[in-house]
Order: sequence, then C-alpha cells, then structure tokens
Amino acid sequence: MEEHYESYPAWIIAVCNLVSIAIYIVGACILAGFHIGVSLVYVLFCLWLEFRVLQKSCVNCYYYGKNCGMGKGRLCAILFKQGNPQSFAAQEATWKDILPDFLISLIPLAGGILLSFLNFTWFRVILIVLLVALAFVGTAAVRGNLLCKYCEQGRLGCPAAKLFEKATEEGSS
Repeated sequence: MEEHYESYPAWIIAVCNLVSIAIYIVGACILAGFHIGVSLVYVLFCLWLEFRVLQKSCVNCYYYGKNCGMGKGRLCAILFKQGNPQSFAAQEATWKDILPDFLISLIPLAGGILLSFLNFTWFRVILIVLLVALAFVGTAAVRGNLLCKYCEQGRLGCPAAKLFEKATEEGSS
C-alpha cells in the first residue's frame, strides 16, 4: 500500500496552486487580446469554479479541515459546514461534471488560436504554448506525482479517479 498524507506538506500545496494560478493568469492574458472584459469574465469563471468545488466536493472530502494537496480543505472548513464524507466516495462523476475544469484551459486555447488567425503575434503563440504545457503536462505531473498518488480520499473512493480509470480501461480495450 502506498503511503498517503494525512496533511499535505506546504511545498506541495504551493506547487499545485502555482500551476493552477499560472493557468488562470496565462488564460486571462490570452483572452485580454479580445477585450479586458472578456478576460475579467474568464477570471470570474475561474473563481466560480473554485467556489463550486469547495461547495460541492470539498465539504464531503476526507481532507475537510485539513491540508489537502490544493489547500482547499482548511479554506472549505472556514466557509462551509462539513457535509457527509461517505457521500463523496458514493458520487458518480461524468464527463459533463468535469467539463468546466477542461473549459478553464480550452476557452483561452480556442480564443488564442482565433486571435492568432486575426492578428498573429509571437507573444500570443508563446502564451498558447505555455498554456498547453501548464494545462496538460503540468496538471498531469502535479496530479500524478503529488496529489492523487498520496491522497487518502482517492484510496477511500474518488469519483474523478473512477471516471479516469474507466476511460483508461475503455481506451485499452
């Protein structure tokens, strides 16, 4: 059995949050090419998504009131009453449920590609490449090597882990 963290170390929380925040900042910079208002709406969408995760998932998580890998367990305990930890593992996640998470990266990616056709700049291309690296490579590295690997909730039952395992099994068939 792999070890798990009862409380994640501060350095993991910092690294994980830096990757997420960097994605939000790069996405906002790309979308500012349309108008600063578009960028602001995107940032509000990112904040809404974070709030939604706290409200819908973190309240029921094993790490409620503790340092989870993203540091949301303690924040959640300040903002919301604890839910039912047994219900977390019983939840069934679908691709529709995690679509907003993918949109965090896909919206600025699509916007950046469109803007590059309308008004090409190398700076925008660099931002798009950085976004792809952070969103796909960075997120996968963080989740695979720092978060999910040591997560007690994952061992107890995680709807997202079940969804991705199912997709992996279907892909290898």
